[in-house]
Amino acid sequence: MALDLILRRGQLHERAAGAAASRDASGDASGERLHDQEAHWVDIGIDGNRIVAIAPHLDLTATHEIALQGRWVSPPLVESHIHLDSVLTAGEPRWNQSGTLFEGIEIWRERKQRLTQADVEARAIAALKLMAAQGVLFVRSHADVSEPSLTALKGLLAVREQVRDWLTLQVVAFPQDGVYGDAQTEAQMEEALRLGADVVGGIPHYELTREDGVRSLQRIFDLAQTYDRLIDIHCDEMDDEQSRFLEVVAALALRTGLGSRVTASHTTAFGSYNNAYALKLMGILPRANLNFIANPLINLTLQGRTDTYPKRRGLTRVKELWQHGLNVSLGHDCIQDPWYSLGTGNMLDVAQMAIHACQMTGLAEIEACYDMITVNGARTLHLGDTYGIAIGKPANLIVLDADSPYEALRRRATVTHVIAQGKLLVETHPPRSQWNPAMLPQPGNVCDT
Repeated sequence: MALDLILRRGQLHERAAGAAASRDASGDASGERLHDQEAHWVDIGIDGNRIVAIAPHLDLTATHEIALQGRWVSPPLVESHIHLDSVLTAGEPRWNQSGTLFEGIEIWRERKQRLTQADVEARAIAALKLMAAQGVLFVRSHADVSEPSLTALKGLLAVREQVRDWLTLQVVAFPQDGVYGDAQTEAQMEEALRLGADVVGGIPHYELTREDGVRSLQRIFDLAQTYDRLIDIHCDEMDDEQSRFLEVVAALALRTGLGSRVTASHTTAFGSYNNAYALKLMGILPRANLNFIANPLINLTLQGRTDTYPKRRGLTRVKELWQHGLNVSLGHDCIQDPWYSLGTGNMLDVAQMAIHACQMTGLAEIEACYDMITVNGARTLHLGDTYGIAIGKPANLIVLDADSPYEALRRRATVTHVIAQGKLLVETHPPRSQWNPAMLPQPGNVCDT
């Protein structure tokens, strides 16, 4: 039989593929895992938008074949946390000179007064194309719903539909100024869910009082249950060791049973908690079964601004959360906006920064950081069986100019091919350096000493 696409001679790792049975396009299965912990060279057959065959060699033909020459095949990268409504606005209306979270919020408050839906859509699609070209096919974006017009939300909901053939976008109803920052935002949150937001967001540490923060979390959980939505909360994103809303999120997750549907983003204050309290919290969190998202590029940049020395790194306890078996994923948070004027959309940059800032330099730790931008992100987004490389799954995958997670992160390898819904979306040729032979040492020209 002729398939639509065959990827020839790629490397596949079990950690990336999952439990993929040795099955061909006819439907026969051996009942055994095709892959062990070592990488194997395989052919991958795609028909329509599904993976239909994985084997060391496929005796099949296809309309289109791509020779991978031993390059590594991975599930797509996952951007767990970004604000697409504010991307590509750095310097508008002014630059964040202090580099703080709070100046960024003030600048964004000014910028969003002249926000239009067309503006949001154009910038968001430009950013998604930038990310998709580098292997990102699943994105969760927060949309500011603190303005009565809900312009940012409506723009991102429109973008979600425009890109659905090549990228999955989740939209979070995010109250940037707090659920109870004014009299209208609570109602706007609910309207955002009625309009189709996928996730309920929050920012309890930015509410006017701690009591308001706790009340906002209770309301967020109520809304999630009423509208059957996921939860993703900006939680304790500050250096204040007394900001302790994570315990409230954990308690609510335990009492409601929502657990794996709940994500605590940032939790940077966790890095400032005294160890006695952190130990207590670590005992509760596995029971709550929360997801965590760290944003190392922006957390390193924003946090610790009021410190002299020693200066805190400003990240949550990524390594310790991972060691306790909790699901941790990573995000950019910002790309060229009032909070972070840099960023390229490359999730390998994010993971590499996590390796350094979280001191995760052991081989298993480096591979865990790759998981944090792939399979862990898929768990955070609650993608279930729609994610991964296995027979019958949607044909979403990427090819990297590397042979392992370690090499991909060490070199920030080029993503050479992006396959979305069974079709080649982007092809990128890795850069190659060519030395001028006349400048190289010639045999016999080196003096002995």
